[in-house]
Amino acid sequence: MKRSTVLALASLSAIGLVFIPSLIPAGPTSSLDASGLLASGQLFIAAGVIFLGGFLTSLTPCVYPLIPITVGVFGARQAESKGRALLLTTSYVVGMGLVFSALGVFAALSGRAFGSVLGNTWVIVGLAVFMTVLASSMFGAFELALPSGLATKLNGVGGGGVIGALLMGSVAGFLAAPCTGPVLTGVLTWVAQKQDPVIGGGLLFIYAMGIGVPFFLIGVFTMRLPKSGVWMEWVKSIFGIALLAMAVGYLRDAFPGLRDFIVATTTTLGRSAAISLGAALAFVGVVLGAVHLSFKEGRQWLPKSIGITVVLVAFLMRMAAPNVVAPVDPTLVAAGGGGEFVWSLTYKAEENSATFDEVLAKAKADCKPVMIDFFAEWCAACKELDHLTYVAPEVIAESKRFVTVKVDGTNESDVTDQMYKRFGVKGLPTVAFIDPMGEVLQNPRVAGFLPPAEFLPEMRKIGLATCSRTP
Repeated sequence: MKRSTVLALASLSAIGLVFIPSLIPAGPTSSLDASGLLASGQLFIAAGVIFLGGFLTSLTPCVYPLIPITVGVFGARQAESKGRALLLTTSYVVGMGLVFSALGVFAALSGRAFGSVLGNTWVIVGLAVFMTVLASSMFGAFELALPSGLATKLNGVGGGGVIGALLMGSVAGFLAAPCTGPVLTGVLTWVAQKQDPVIGGGLLFIYAMGIGVPFFLIGVFTMRLPKSGVWMEWVKSIFGIALLAMAVGYLRDAFPGLRDFIVATTTTLGRSAAISLGAALAFVGVVLGAVHLSFKEGRQWLPKSIGITVVLVAFLMRMAAPNVVAPVDPTLVAAGGGGEFVWSLTYKAEENSATFDEVLAKAKADCKPVMIDFFAEWCAACKELDHLTYVAPEVIAESKRFVTVKVDGTNESDVTDQMYKRFGVKGLPTVAFIDPMGEVLQNPRVAGFLPPAEFLPEMRKIGLATCSRTP
């Protein structure tokens, strides 16, 4: 491979690492809640809103990396015609729909937050291992294939590719779960009240069909990718790195020690320096051979492995960089805003609630409103609130009059369930408000990600109170 081509590819990788994360859509917001339409009997319109929410979810970080990977695995290697591509992509989306239906019914009947399966460390490790295996296949370590005897039997009932697509879609359903809260929170609440698992499963299946739209468009209506050529090996390497990046991202959130170390490192460096260093590492990793070298060549496996590792470190640094607090603007501080969003209490929901209750009691005694942010490490929309909303100077300034509490629901327990039931939390993120007299409010309430311009009016709905109450 020409050195100039490698340098160009490395430069594009560095530039992409800097700018692409900022361009990723935040995903659907709580404005897509269809529970009101369901309550009024407008089932078909509600189904359309849910379908739209699913499509918007497909454009979020939880889902979009799987689109090219799925096309590469099923479309490019197995589809011999558009009819075959249609069968494979349909199987993929149906597999996703089945998982969503099952998880949706479970969430509605149990009251647990949808997507909380990713709060289980073993589930996260299992998904990470699965993605690592797929990545190894992309790198050419082995070919994913069924035993010849089993493949022959499966070909008689539709083909092994159909089964593989169905299973891959099922895994994608779990990966997409953290992004579903904004659309499904109200829907699941309505289903739980109706106690109708059939409608619940059907609505969640429609949601999965919305997520599947890009898979249909790309898998069915585009030309089949060539099977040969050096460039295809590069594409497969990029897909493999994307899978490993997802696996590493999940493992980072599963192990607090690793996550804290990464955050501490980026905090020490500062946001700009962390992003710049990440871009530099991405450049070096690609130059070392993360993309253009192959595991199939005996002497290339070591530099390619080192290159991939360096690129993954760059990815971790870039993903942690938005958490770093920007330098404080003295003019904003003088005006009562700017700086960092300071939480009065960060509380793990599985712990004893004594400290939590003391904070609420003191807020009531001091006649101050309370803002409670329910989040989890597996929740993508929760991180959008942290990265985009709580860093806005105007939101920080408005928060000064609140007692702010952040409730970590990453690890579920009976205490967590009781906390969710107490505040009516059906999905994450949920931001609940308590007025100065200690009453939990249903309006305002934020379910899902809202940008600063939309979040601020919700905070301002809670005006000043005299705290005088007639006995």
